[in-house]
Amino acid sequence: MRLLIAALLLSSFQAFAAAGSALTVKDSQIRQPMPGRTVTVGYFTLDNPSPQDVNLTGVSSSAFERAELHQHSHQDGMMRMEKVDQITIPANGSVSLAPGGLHLMLFEPTTELEIGQTVSLLLHFADGQQLTVAMPVVAMPKR
Repeated sequence: MRLLIAALLLSSFQAFAAAGSALTVKDSQIRQPMPGRTVTVGYFTLDNPSPQDVNLTGVSSSAFERAELHQHSHQDGMMRMEKVDQITIPANGSVSLAPGGLHLMLFEPTTELEIGQTVSLLLHFADGQQLTVAMPVVAMPKR
């Protein structure tokens, strides 16, 4: 009986570990803040090939005083930006954080961000998983 319980626990751990390692990030970037500004944005696509939904609940980085999950929405003909508590990455799917939609708001960089520099962010998930992402700093697009 103990062997059966041990085998079940081990298989559960392996499934959790496999799900955790299955998450991948691509197309990541942090935009260099505009001169005199202390806030910027981060974008990426998060792929979840596992058979379960995964909920991104937060982001942290020693490169910023604060990082938040945000989304743009339209209300009463106005574009608004609002903080969200989590972002669900569907099973066998992906979610893109991109201009005009979901994105990271990154407040008060702890050092000056230079184009080409890589910044480490830690993604936090509802099930306790964490994923470290190295994101390049890119120039703010010209308008």
